[in-house]
Amino acid sequence: MLQDKVMINDSLSMVKNSLTFYANAISECSNLELRSTLQQIRNNCETTQYDLYKLAESKGFYKPAGMANDSEIQQVKSELQQG
Repeated sequence: MLQDKVMINDSLSMVKNSLTFYANAISECSNLELRSTLQQIRNNCETTQYDLYKLAESKGFYKPAGMANDSEIQQVKSELQQG
């Protein structure tokens, strides 16, 4: 039987791949009804991804990067605005 950590990481990987698929499909979809449906599915998938992330974090399987300080945020903003 797989350990919790492996199962959660595999699930997260699968959901992330699905999100990439949905993003690509939505960006290329010209049928508005289908596009809306894909967006709803993507939104649910994003919720699932966040729930899995929070579960992994709570079990100590994932440690997010530290919070950026204000000067680091401003530096990135400046770099992105300069293009």
